Amino acid sequence: CVVGDGEAETGPLATAWHSNKFINPVRDGAVLPILNLNGYKIANPTILSRISHQELEALFVGYGYKPYFVEGSDPAEMHKKMASTLEETIGEIRAHQKTARESNKPFRPRWPMIVLRSPKGWTGPKEIKGHKVEASWRSHQVPFADVRNNPANLKLLEDWMHSYKPGELFDANGKLVPELKALAPKGNRRISANPHANGGLLRKELNLPDFRKYAVDVPTRGTVEYENTKPLGEYLRDVMKNNMTSFRVFGPDETASNRLQAIYEVSKKTWMADMLPEDTDGGELARDGRVMEMLSEHTLIGWLEGYLLTGRHGFFHTYEAFAHVIDSMFNQHAKWLDICKNHVPWRASVASENILLSSTVWRQDHNGFSHQDPGFIDLVTNKGPSVTRIYLPPDANTLLSVADHCLRSTDYINVIVADKQKHLQFTTIDEAIVHCTKGLGIWERASTDAGEEPDVVLASCGDVATMEALAAAAILRERAPDLKLRFVNVVDLFKLQPSSEHPHGSTEREFDSLFTTDKPIIFNFHGYPWLIHKLSYRFKGHNNMHVRGYKEKGNINTPLELAILNETSRFHLVIDVIDRVPKLRTKAAHLKEQMKNFIIDNLNYAHEHGIDRPEIANWTWPY
Repeated sequence: CVVGDGEAETGPLATAWHSNKFINPVRDGAVLPILNLNGYKIANPTILSRISHQELEALFVGYGYKPYFVEGSDPAEMHKKMASTLEETIGEIRAHQKTARESNKPFRPRWPMIVLRSPKGWTGPKEIKGHKVEASWRSHQVPFADVRNNPANLKLLEDWMHSYKPGELFDANGKLVPELKALAPKGNRRISANPHANGGLLRKELNLPDFRKYAVDVPTRGTVEYENTKPLGEYLRDVMKNNMTSFRVFGPDETASNRLQAIYEVSKKTWMADMLPEDTDGGELARDGRVMEMLSEHTLIGWLEGYLLTGRHGFFHTYEAFAHVIDSMFNQHAKWLDICKNHVPWRASVASENILLSSTVWRQDHNGFSHQDPGFIDLVTNKGPSVTRIYLPPDANTLLSVADHCLRSTDYINVIVADKQKHLQFTTIDEAIVHCTKGLGIWERASTDAGEEPDVVLASCGDVATMEALAAAAILRERAPDLKLRFVNVVDLFKLQPSSEHPHGSTEREFDSLFTTDKPIIFNFHGYPWLIHKLSYRFKGHNNMHVRGYKEKGNINTPLELAILNETSRFHLVIDVIDRVPKLRTKAAHLKEQMKNFIIDNLNYAHEHGIDRPEIANWTWPY
């Protein structure tokens, strides 16, 4: 693995050096890092090239490596040095592996790494127009910008190209001469033909358990509470159990926090650093673990992508607000998938990158404002529609259905948003499968418009958003019984885009049939409200759509208090319906005033007691 010395200054690279603490020589492969220390970035020297040899060596010794140095500027000598150093370091790696595998005793060796110090722009022109180029930042630029109208520089360019002696390398037809061609590796030894470089060739389908076995029993809709991600953890436990050489779970110190700790029943957290006696008391550490935890989302997603690209499968989870740490890495993987899927037919399909965002914005009862940011999915919608999918299952059973679907898929980045706290359960497993298959649909039990044209459409997307919308629907059913209300829930976010823009999108007829073209739509959304407008603006009904969502209003709040601050509460939704349904504007004035009073009263209660009123905290679906 060749690492540029400019790249070595980045945060992701700084944490990635710690990867050597997670390699078990009994079962794992190895990486030989080569730091290409050429001294310059685009227009600046690199930090590691300007510290002393002793400090640089101490840095990598401190990281746990045995550094080797290959330094110089004479190509012939450097080739000899590099060849002998590679021979020595690879032999050292194999010796560590042999010792570990013959004894079957894992240990953490001091793995070798190489510092290759060579001039930037090596073998290029020494100077151009009196300015140093080789061994200078200028060689990172375009060294010749005027060869079309500067004969002297054209001659310098020609001499530079001839210095590589192309006449000795190629025949009259421009083909590599036979004696050089014979030196190239054969078959799978070629980098381009190595199956690990085209990991889809090695990929095998996961042996997945039946996700329906992990379903939450829902005898009465909207009355049972359960931690949504807990059954997912039990499902992933058995996915791991069935695929102990091809599946890993990645997360930044949050597996138990995100309620996925059932995985530890079959495999612990990989740990090759020192063990302490107290680790046996719930530490869940093991030399042969398959759960990868490190407080660096950068390194984790890099590990996952490497794992997927070499033919394996994985699942990454993190707190929703901190998914932004991997924004740029998500961007690059999405672009890579897009090109491979649509423009490079010889690349075999790889397993999808599955990302769970939990500990979500609406249930930060003790972490507060810093942990409230649902904006990662906004970023996802900017990338190519052929490789991006976003799901917001409203309960545990829909989450199971979505997760199973994602683990079976290839060539996507699947983003799942699901909170870890206890929530009301709205669907049986059979209902969940149907609902997730459609991606969105009418919930008849929450609707009162069967067989008639609705007066209003009340829509939701996200677990807490759905609960508040259902509570609003219950209030309206009781207090405005003549209102014809249609309740629509969205699981697959891209169903809100036209089918012309996204493969999962809705046709105009499908969208209009659900949302109507002329009735008010009150949409309660998990994330930032403008995302719904961005996705659905092409549809006729969009002009009637009023979206509620997170608006950067928050602190250490109770659940209802946070909803009130962002105007996504049941009371705000009822007011929105009254304001937008003509026959209710004056008829329901008393109900509207009561909702305003409830907002004030519940805020005061939350401020005084630090919790929501019992009738709010214990609310269940009454119909």
